[in-house]
Amino acid sequence: MDVLSDVLSVVRAGRPRSALVAWQGSWAQQFSPVPGAVGFRVVVRGSCVLVPAGAEPVRLVAGDVVLLPHGRGHVLADSPATPPTARPCDPAAEDHPLALADAPEPSTVTLCGAYELAPEGRHPLLQDLPEVIHLDTRAGGLAELRTVVDMLGAESASPRLGTDAAIPALLDMLLLYALRAWFDGVRTKPDTGWAAALRDPGVAAALHALHRNPAHPWTVASLATLAGLSRAPFAKRFTELVGRPPMRYLTWWRMTTVARLLRESDAPLGSIADAVGYQSEFALAVAFKRQYETPPGRYRRSVRPRTA
Repeated sequence: MDVLSDVLSVVRAGRPRSALVAWQGSWAQQFSPVPGAVGFRVVVRGSCVLVPAGAEPVRLVAGDVVLLPHGRGHVLADSPATPPTARPCDPAAEDHPLALADAPEPSTVTLCGAYELAPEGRHPLLQDLPEVIHLDTRAGGLAELRTVVDMLGAESASPRLGTDAAIPALLDMLLLYALRAWFDGVRTKPDTGWAAALRDPGVAAALHALHRNPAHPWTVASLATLAGLSRAPFAKRFTELVGRPPMRYLTWWRMTTVARLLRESDAPLGSIADAVGYQSEFALAVAFKRQYETPPGRYRRSVRPRTA
C-alpha cells in the first residue's frame, strides 16, 4: 500500500458514524470533544458557521467539507451569535441526538459524524494535521471530493437497498480524498512535518518502501540508496520530517501493524512475526511489549470481543 492508504487502514477502528441533519430558523448545536476520533462536517444545502473552541468562526456553504482531526469540541450554528440550546452531541455515540434537530422545511442540511481511531493508532501523519481542515469542493482539483459529497447527500437523503453498505464506503472515501487534498497542498504547503515528508522525493520513497514491505530487512543505508542520498543526509532529513529516525519508525510501524492484525485476525503469532520481519515469536513479543507494555496474547484478548 501507499503510505496514506496504509495509515488509514491501520488507525481507523470500527465503522464511521454519521447523520444527515436538517436545520431551520435560528439554531446552534454544541458538539462535545471526542478524543481519539476524527470528526467531519459536510454542508449539503444552505450555509452555517463552525465555531471551534478558542478559534475564529469558519463560514461554511453548500459543498464545504470540514475535518476535525483531533476531535475537539465546537459549535455548528446559523450565526456565531446564536447560543446552543440543545444538549451537547457526541457524534461517536450510539444514541446520536441530532435526529431531534430535523426540520420539515430546512434552510440548511449538514452531514455530521466521526471516525473512531484505534487507541494505539495515532499515527504522526494525523497528529501533524491542523485543528480544522476546511475544503471547498467547488475549487479546482477537488472534483473527486465533490462527487463523494454529492453521493453521500443522495444516499443519506433517500436510503435505498444497499445504502447501509454504501455510506460507510463513501465516508471512507470522504476521509481519504479530504486528506489527500490537504497533503497535496491545496490549502497549505508546510516546510516540515508529514505534508512535507510526503512531498520530499527521497523521504517519500523510503516511507512507501517501508509500508509496502515492512518485513524486509531494511537498513538506513539501503533506505538511503532508495532515496538517492548518502546515509547521513538521508537519516537527518528523514528524522526532521517524520519525527523519528528511520529504524525507530520502522519498528514503530511494524508494532502498529501487529496490533491491527491482533485486533482483526486470528492469525497465529508466528505468522504475524513473519509478516512484519521478525525471526521468532519471542523476538516479536519482546518488541511488542516494549511498545505496548503488554504481551501480544493479552493485548489480543483485551481488544477482541468475547464469544459465547
